[in-house]
This record gives sequence, structure tokens and C-alpha cells, in this order.
Amino acid sequence: MSQVTILGAGSWGSALASVLAWNGHSVRLWSHNPAAVSQMKKDRGIKNLPGFLYPEGIEFFDDIGEALSGSSLVVFAVPSTATRQTAGKVKPCFNKNVGYISVSKGIEEDSLMTQTEIIEDELPGVLVGALSGPSHAEEVIRKLPTVLVAGAKDFRLAKKVQDIFMDENLRVYTSSDVKGIEVGASLKNVIALAAGMSDGLGNGDNARAALITRGIREITAIAVAMGGKPDTLAGLAGIGDLIVTCSSVHSRNHQAGELIGQGVPVKEAMERIHMVVEGVYSAKAAFALGRKYKVSMPIITEVNQVLFCNKSAKDAVHDLMCRDKKSEISGDCWE
Repeated sequence: MSQVTILGAGSWGSALASVLAWNGHSVRLWSHNPAAVSQMKKDRGIKNLPGFLYPEGIEFFDDIGEALSGSSLVVFAVPSTATRQTAGKVKPCFNKNVGYISVSKGIEEDSLMTQTEIIEDELPGVLVGALSGPSHAEEVIRKLPTVLVAGAKDFRLAKKVQDIFMDENLRVYTSSDVKGIEVGASLKNVIALAAGMSDGLGNGDNARAALITRGIREITAIAVAMGGKPDTLAGLAGIGDLIVTCSSVHSRNHQAGELIGQGVPVKEAMERIHMVVEGVYSAKAAFALGRKYKVSMPIITEVNQVLFCNKSAKDAVHDLMCRDKKSEISGDCWE
């Protein structure tokens, strides 16, 4: 059995920590908040997953050096906006022989780096990968069937993640396409905001299905331009994650988008969710990536207009529907 450190005691980090403990591994769960750690030690309650307790086999730390000591795998489960800062805290005591996995989803706005690229930037020479797929902590903690994909350039790391996380309730595939996995995981949150806005306007299932379908086209085009593989975006970390995030009651991105569609100001919508809405932070980066790689991205563009330029969701939908007439497939035989 392995000793694993999870950095970040939010709902996803806590759910994954529970999976590892159920699988018999020794887990060290770190939070930057000493008061939160003290409370977890006291009652073992999972704050963002009411009614659930941390299983035995999990220890709690607010000292990151102590949390990392002796672990063979480190999981970054902090919000994407905190990954660089957290990696900086790891730097004084990081071990190049240890594997590092990101389960956070987001693109850094200034650098346009993915989460694993940020970790590599702060911790040169580390062995790093990503774990992603259609998953909500609320279902994983209930031991409902969930399927993920572990991506790493080094197969040994992907296989290690597969081995320690996989059980009868959580199936894990392996992949070498880290770039495709991370771009799909990050940009789907932006499309989920769009789907939420549409639902908030009362546009129905047809519109949501169209946004999912055209949204994965935008995501795939950007991912492939960055070096990802089309098959990855047709898989768990692409269309799979997009479907669940655009349609689930657990999706905070969809919830925020729905509020915005109903006319709630963006800032207030984010505050009402009470947790980080990753899509809002990834939207500008997604737009910048599209421009950098010269990829057409009408949905992502309209989401940015709503979030940052005071455009109404209703007007955004109108402008998407009234774009120039096109063939669905580029290079159709009669073109």
C-alpha cells in the first residue's frame, strides 16, 4: 500500500482522499487553513459534503512539509488559481523521485499554462500528470460508479495512479495525452457556463444539446492546435466531462451560468455558489488561447462578452443563432 499526500481539502480532494483510504492506502490531507484542519481532526466531518465523515486512514495537516514527508504520490487538489502558490510552498521540500498529479481544472490566465505546466514550472524536473473525467465529489463519496482517465508522459506514473485509485466503484483508464486531458477539463467549464445561461433563460434541452455539441468542437479545435489528440476530446476528459458539467445539479459552473441567465450579476452569482466557479477564471484564458491558435470559438467568445463586457445572456444567444450560414463540417464536398 502507498502513502499519498493530497493538497487541498475541498470537496474533490476530500472525496479522493476517502477513496484512497477505502482502498487501504495511508493518506495525508493538507489544508492551508489551520482552523479547518483543527475542525477536521476534531469531528472528521467533510465540510463541503454534509453528512459524510472522513474514513480511518486519513491524517490532517496544515504544515505542508509534514504532509509531504514520506509520500510516494502528491495530488494537487487546490483550486486552479491556487496551484502556482501551492507549488511554491512545495518547492523547499519537493522530491524529484515522487510523482505529482493534478486533479484541478483550469488554464492560468496570464501564462496560458495548464495545471501540470504550472507545477513543472515551479518544480523543475518533476514527474507530473493529470487525473480527470466526468466526476462529481457528491457521487464519488457515495460510492456511485465513476470513470476517470489518468494522463502522464511517463507510463509508470499513469499506471501508479490507476493502480491506487481504481476499485469496484472508481474505474481509471490511462493515457499519454496530458495536454488533451487538461485542455478538455479546463475549457468544458466555460461551455458549462454557457449551458447554464441558456437553461436560466428557459431555452430547453435542444439548446443545451447544441451547446454541448458545438462546444466540444471548439474545445477540440483548441486542444488539437496545442498538441492534444482528437480521440482524447471524444473520450472521458472531453465530451464525457462536458456532458456531466453541462447537465448535472452538482455542477457549480452550470449553477452559476443559470443564475446569470436569470439576470443575476456575475459577481453575485459566484458568491451564491459558495465555492470556486472555475469556468469564470478559465474563460479569459480560453478566449486568449483561441486567438493565439487562430481557432473559431463563437460560444467561448459570447461567454466572455457576458462575463466581462456586460452583455446579456439573451443577446449572446441571439447573436449565436444569427451568425452567418455555414456547413456543419468544414470542407464539405460541395464547398
